[in-house]
Amino acid sequence: MIESRLLESGITKIAGVDEAGRGACAGPLVVAAVMLRDIHEVKLEQVRDSKELTPTTREELFEVITQQALEYSIIEIPASEIDEIGLHNANLEGMRRAISALAIEPEYVLTDGYQIPGLRCESLAIWKGDQVAISISAASILAKVYRDRIMIKVDTLYPGYHFAQHKGYVTRDHERSLIELGVTQIHRKSYANISALINK
Repeated sequence: MIESRLLESGITKIAGVDEAGRGACAGPLVVAAVMLRDIHEVKLEQVRDSKELTPTTREELFEVITQQALEYSIIEIPASEIDEIGLHNANLEGMRRAISALAIEPEYVLTDGYQIPGLRCESLAIWKGDQVAISISAASILAKVYRDRIMIKVDTLYPGYHFAQHKGYVTRDHERSLIELGVTQIHRKSYANISALINK
């Protein structure tokens, strides 16, 4: 683990950051930041990239991670803000907000793929970081579970869109719902498929 090298150099307050919902066309972008007490904790052995885990395992690990975290934060960037500033800027802004929301200031930040400008501490962007850094993997699980819970709740507000199933990502079922029922407030209107429906 990359964290092991940092620990060996005397850096102990390490935060991993990751997001969920980047590829969705509806719902918020959710970003989590996590600082683990002990990266070698046995209870964290199953922690890995959230996409490799079943929903049940992710839910179980969500509780484990929050209990084993020295500190963590989870923030939402709504669809309206994504439309206003763009997805990439929203992603970076979400990461900055998640790091700033940590009650303990990290000495080093590990991110999945994107360098975050404007941080007060050292940071490293890692390609496929959620597969090689446990702190980023933990953040990916928190973000994914939190966002899935949001979309399940949203499903009751917008019956017929089946948000609990596809979580706002583009699927045939989602596209059928959009054609039949129209665009909702939580859809990202700057996205090509949603914009096309609005302007049709």
